[in-house]
Amino acid sequence: MTIAVKNPTAAPDIRTPSLVFGLVAVAALLAAPFAFYPVFLMNILCFALFACAFNLLIGYVGLLSFGHAAFFGGAAYFTAHAVKEWGWEPLTGILLGVAGAAGIGLVVGFLAIRRQGIYFSMITLALGQMFAFICLQVPFTHGEDGIQGVPRGRMLGIFDLSEPLTMYYVTLAIFLFGFFAIWRIVNSPFGNILKAIRENENRAVSLGYRVDRYKLGAFVMSAALAGLAGGTKAIIFQFATLTDVQWQMSGEVILMTLLGGIGTMVGPVVGAGLVVTLQHYLAASDFPVTVLIGVIFVICVLVFRKGIVGEILALLNRPSKKV
Repeated sequence: MTIAVKNPTAAPDIRTPSLVFGLVAVAALLAAPFAFYPVFLMNILCFALFACAFNLLIGYVGLLSFGHAAFFGGAAYFTAHAVKEWGWEPLTGILLGVAGAAGIGLVVGFLAIRRQGIYFSMITLALGQMFAFICLQVPFTHGEDGIQGVPRGRMLGIFDLSEPLTMYYVTLAIFLFGFFAIWRIVNSPFGNILKAIRENENRAVSLGYRVDRYKLGAFVMSAALAGLAGGTKAIIFQFATLTDVQWQMSGEVILMTLLGGIGTMVGPVVGAGLVVTLQHYLAASDFPVTVLIGVIFVICVLVFRKGIVGEILALLNRPSKKV
């Protein structure tokens, strides 16, 4: 007779709690605009999607990009120009921004993935700054004034985006679509290869995988999803400026991802929510927001080495000690 013995060191199955947490989070997001300012919530959702797109690259491929603002801000410019100057419908304008960000990502990625480590990061920073300079010079961006007064219009001819609640739920739908796309990429055979490249690139090469192609594909996907966030932001706030393409924006999304937890699905969302909330509620105070964010970042690095969500997941996955 065989007796099944449960291994006390086995990690607990957290799939069911994760599903429950996801449903509760979606329900909370659906009810959130009745308790908080919708524009504030939409700002969080845009940066959360931006951080998730960045995390797809650094967390699952191991590539640190210092130029992701080019895709975020570039998509904002493309979307704002198409909607305001060409009279495009908002969703079509956002899709143009996504396509433009993917195109920029293809060029930047093709040049950058030929190098590794800090050299890769420096190339993305240099190309990102070049793109920011182009945005300053070309006529359609209107230089330092940016593109202002972008009409929200009616999405698909049905949804009036001038209504704050309608705009919020459209933004929420875009965020959930982007989040699901990232989840699907990570949990696909393609995502497993990306993880293998992150863990041991030489091993992946020895198994016959064309690593550069996978890295370029992930880079373009990350750029496109960052563009989805940037294009949506341009519709929400009705403008696109140089702030969206400068290197400070790239640093900000890195900070959000590090605070939440690199390589986790929810971590970038938590990090983006924390940073945007601090910026929003401390904007009118005399206390410098950047100093407080810096202090929180130092504390998280010292106490939460894996980020806030990363440490929580590590605690949940820690095997229980039973005698």
